[in-house]
Amino acid sequence: MKIVSANFLDLNALRKLEKESFGRDAWPLIDLIAVLTFANVVRLKATEDERMIGFVAGDPHPREGWGWIATIAVDSNYRRRGIGAALLSACEARLGVPRARLTARISNEGAIRLYKREGYEMADVWKGYYSDGEDAMLMEKIL
Repeated sequence: MKIVSANFLDLNALRKLEKESFGRDAWPLIDLIAVLTFANVVRLKATEDERMIGFVAGDPHPREGWGWIATIAVDSNYRRRGIGAALLSACEARLGVPRARLTARISNEGAIRLYKREGYEMADVWKGYYSDGEDAMLMEKIL
């Protein structure tokens, strides 16, 4: 497994990964194009045999002193192998800010366990954050 920069040529693979990973919460096409093209966004992919098996994007906010982990996904066939943690760590290292923030569905126990294991702590609960009304857990980490 390698972690390398992602770019616009990864759009189709990212679209497939988002749909498989997030279903109803998958980003629309316009957001995927944005995350792959906007300046200053940290975008990394995990690959195996040249195939995208994971993706993370981070948005640094240096003036505010934090970065936003906008999305992180790992192909279901490759989960529980440390790929999500490796992507998260690589993204954090490239953000260039002292703190990172992210959200997870309250019901996504696997993601919350991963984030806690990686040093994130609950900072807040955003009521009704997701389109179906489920709450989001806002988590933060000192880098």
